[in-house]
Amino acid sequence: MRSYEQYCPVARGAEVFAERWTPIIMRNILYGCRSFNDIADGAPGLSRSLLTKRLRELERAGVITITPKKEGRGSLYEPTEAGLSLEPVLNALGVWGEMWMEVRPVHTEPAVVLWSWAQVYLRRELLPEQRVVVRFEFEYRGRRDTSWLLIESGDAELCATDPGFGDDLVVEIIDTMTFARWHLGQIEWAQALRSGGILVKGTPTLRRALPTWNRRPELGKKIRANTGDRRSIATLVYSVADS
Repeated sequence: MRSYEQYCPVARGAEVFAERWTPIIMRNILYGCRSFNDIADGAPGLSRSLLTKRLRELERAGVITITPKKEGRGSLYEPTEAGLSLEPVLNALGVWGEMWMEVRPVHTEPAVVLWSWAQVYLRRELLPEQRVVVRFEFEYRGRRDTSWLLIESGDAELCATDPGFGDDLVVEIIDTMTFARWHLGQIEWAQALRSGGILVKGTPTLRRALPTWNRRPELGKKIRANTGDRRSIATLVYSVADS
């Protein structure tokens, strides 16, 4: 990583954190991703070679540790104390982005929304005990794609291939913006359905239950609730962290 050759702590911190893809990589690690593939799944568009390079840079900077897995191939990527201390930095960046940056179509890839839902915002305590398969169909940048959410024994995983048990629910994402805005807490599920941006097929019980499995970020709600409030971004960050 390049040095700004300045004593300023902002410059020194930016040498580590402001590299392209590094905030996304650290977000994924702080979300609990520990394997190379898990980190990569949350960063579509990031090449594996660049991910390897960034992870090595973060290790050298003392932000993460890389250790071989005790069983099987591959490594485990875990944050150090310095890495954990980046969480409020990421929160502050998220608050700023929510306050000042609009969600545009380029930001609404459904695969990323589904990854965030399954990795971070899944309400496992509300999942059914019986096996349920939810198929998500969508188109992004002219390419059709499908993902499956496999729920089993009170847990769930997002699958890129058909798990082979049949589909209990089919969710067709017609408008990616609608899906992203619902996940961000900007609109409610009923509004998303009424708009025609999301279509759901399946039993009424599962159709009603599906949106309750997403905890959804609280950040946007808190910021919109405080519109006009001149509190600092730092105050908003700590209020979100304490909730």
